[in-house]
Amino acid sequence: AMRAALVEYSSSEEEEEEKGRHRGGGEQGPSRAGALRHRLPLPADLPGDPEPEEAVTDDRSRHGGRIRSFPHERGNWATHVYLPCRVREEFLELLELLVYRARSHVPSLSAMEEFHLSLSQCVVLRYHWIQPFVRGLRERLAAFHRFFCVADQVKVYTNQNKTRTFIGLEVTAGHFQLLELVSEVDRVLEEFDLPTFYKDPSFHISLAWCVGDLSDRLEGQCLQELQDIVDGFEDSALLLRVQWEQIHCKSGNKYFSFPLR
Repeated sequence: AMRAALVEYSSSEEEEEEKGRHRGGGEQGPSRAGALRHRLPLPADLPGDPEPEEAVTDDRSRHGGRIRSFPHERGNWATHVYLPCRVREEFLELLELLVYRARSHVPSLSAMEEFHLSLSQCVVLRYHWIQPFVRGLRERLAAFHRFFCVADQVKVYTNQNKTRTFIGLEVTAGHFQLLELVSEVDRVLEEFDLPTFYKDPSFHISLAWCVGDLSDRLEGQCLQELQDIVDGFEDSALLLRVQWEQIHCKSGNKYFSFPLR
């Protein structure tokens, strides 16, 4: 059975996850935003800002102690472009094994409930830019076809502020197609003077997370144990071959889908 996995993080979860970086070789580098950016004219025909997020407060007890990368402000919409990942039941069995083993090193680890691969950082978008931003994405991504990736290399990541640690599966095949997608998403971001994606990104699907920088406990012996589980799991080669069929954009509480051809 297949289970759709849409990203429905709160803005604080998005903001942290989308700035995940690999510690050590292959670390995600600085933003690739170009020096020359063109500002778009302010649209005058959009409805008033309903501000669905204006009542949000930064109460850490509501989201596991996570810290926002940027403060919530009226009219700011946390926006994220990503590939939603559809997983098999067997994938969840593998996830359970990995989290059980990793918790012997870091008991506070929590398994992800939904899975995706990021094509952008989490950026701040004003409400009146949402429609033209989505329109730009739709135009840029219209020509792309469905494709496969293989994500079978266990990696440890932290966010930029070192307030969260992640265990993820890094992509080892399909990297070129992902870079092509990111290039088009970056061009839309540049039009709105927003940060582009990381240079030399480590594309990955996050599996589990914990608060704080606990990467030293997860790397080394723990990482090798987790990789051994992945390599020895029945039909792992087929299980970790993911077909991407659509791209999603989440802005605040709004979701937009861009089917691949």
